[in-house]
Amino acid sequence: MLWKLALTGIKSRLRDYLVLLSGLAMASAIFYMFEALALNKSFVTSNSPVSMAFLVFQFGSVLLAIITFIYLLYANNFLLSMRQRDYGLFMVLGAKGRKLGQLIFIETLVIGSVATVLGLLIGLGLTELTGHLLLSRMHLTVHHFTPFYGPAMISTLIFFGVLFLLAAIVNQVQLRRTPVLTLLHRDTQPTHLQRQPRGQFFQSLLGLILLAIGYWSMIKIDVLKMSSIGIALVTIVVGTFLLFRALFTWCLQCLKRREHFAYHGLNNFVLAQLQFRLHDLNRMLTLVTLLFALALGALTVGMGFQSQLHNIADVSPYDVVLHDPTAAQQKKAAQLDIKRQWQVDYKVVKGTVYFNRAQFTQPLLAIHQSTTTSQKAYREIKPSELTLAKQQQWQQTLNDWLRPNDYGHPVRVVDAGAYQALQGPHYRVVAIQTKNFYQALPQIKQLVITDNQENHFPSSVGLVLSKYQSYELMNSLVSGLEFMGFFLGIAFLAMLASCLMFKILAGAANDRRRYQMLGKIGTRSKLLRRSVNREIGVLFALPAVLGVVHVLFGLQLFEVSGLLTHPYRDLLVPFSIFGILYLGYYGLTVKLYQHLVLPKFK
Repeated sequence: MLWKLALTGIKSRLRDYLVLLSGLAMASAIFYMFEALALNKSFVTSNSPVSMAFLVFQFGSVLLAIITFIYLLYANNFLLSMRQRDYGLFMVLGAKGRKLGQLIFIETLVIGSVATVLGLLIGLGLTELTGHLLLSRMHLTVHHFTPFYGPAMISTLIFFGVLFLLAAIVNQVQLRRTPVLTLLHRDTQPTHLQRQPRGQFFQSLLGLILLAIGYWSMIKIDVLKMSSIGIALVTIVVGTFLLFRALFTWCLQCLKRREHFAYHGLNNFVLAQLQFRLHDLNRMLTLVTLLFALALGALTVGMGFQSQLHNIADVSPYDVVLHDPTAAQQKKAAQLDIKRQWQVDYKVVKGTVYFNRAQFTQPLLAIHQSTTTSQKAYREIKPSELTLAKQQQWQQTLNDWLRPNDYGHPVRVVDAGAYQALQGPHYRVVAIQTKNFYQALPQIKQLVITDNQENHFPSSVGLVLSKYQSYELMNSLVSGLEFMGFFLGIAFLAMLASCLMFKILAGAANDRRRYQMLGKIGTRSKLLRRSVNREIGVLFALPAVLGVVHVLFGLQLFEVSGLLTHPYRDLLVPFSIFGILYLGYYGLTVKLYQHLVLPKFK
């Protein structure tokens, strides 16, 4: 009977339960997505040059578990807020508290079980889709990545099973201990705010000072070393909390004093709503801000590694270097969109390499030793500069053309007559610079492979400084980190936005009466919808703006430490991706909230 009653209760409010079910399923899916990487030790260790990467992922797994636990608390509050009045009516009609406790226990387990299984299926699909898109669009090379990972599935089932069991027990105990009148009238209980202007001022000032210290410590990581991370962690967390607790509330009070603004439309109502919201949500908004910074930072750093990969490849002046090319290789090379081409011969005599000066009819390319970003990655060396006095300028360039067995030998440039008189092995080199290296990458790859095979070079040869070798070397090093950054950024974004969404929706029951009262006194539905948009928009915008500031200063860690050369160069792409996804969650929250608080105006 209880099972039938529980299922009937779920069916009667199916639309509201679908909101809860979809959110819990996404939480399960995101948890599985992360665990599919974090528990796959072969994937983490083989795709990261950082020896502590597996431990970092385990720390991230614990962090995600804590966040998921908090998220489920908010989702559970949303469930109770929907049903508490119904349970109160049941108790008024004579239902026993023990039976109602069993009823909420069954409802919680049913919702949790369905959400977990559904989330696993969604997680498998998202892991496959996200992995495929990242690997194909970004041309990454990762090893041991598999969407279906048994240990991750088992850990997800156990974790969510335990959490939903605890939630069911907590709901049962809480329902039995709550008086009937409280269940019936909890929505109408007032919230008292304590206003202490002097305390708000000092808390706001302290929050700004702590944030300044945290930002300064990240900029000075070269001086403070690892302690800068600890300082930033403590000061930024506390500073962010104080800003939401005091500064933003003070700003709202200032706006309420401006009568021209406050009494225009429903602005005063929206400001009052936000004032209550910030008091209730300051811890939640702090958590969302920090998660926002972590997620956007992971996405930005992932994009930074992609840009870094191209920057490192671009410092190599020659796209491909062929040694004694065959007719077939020359035919393939001719199909490239060639910008410049060099073809020279050299001889090796008693450990010294000799080039014929007459062969050099166009400038050579040498890597700039300067790190100035305004300069090109390479400079030109004219044939007239191939003299003994300027040997240091061209020696390395010509060395980069040699076969691996000849690399590092002394290089001499002699006149045609002296070159002809030399007796020794004779080799030919063809160096090519294309108009677009990345478009020609597949053809260049085949040329390099055949060149290694024809000359019996090891496939790992990296002595010949071509763009392909540089690109492949760095791609193997950073692809795993780049993939992880994108994957984690998307996962944390979905989790933080879901947390904020359900915390807002959990308060919908309290707000329904206020909006219905405004509707009864003649407020147009357009104004009510606009007030909802503004109220939720501010709650989404505050952590987003502060999170972006955290990220902009946090990138100093990577720039000063040298992990990323130009972390601020390509911010538009990751910020745009993140912004679109975040706005999608905002739109979804607005629609769900309007459905809950404005039922008569749909």
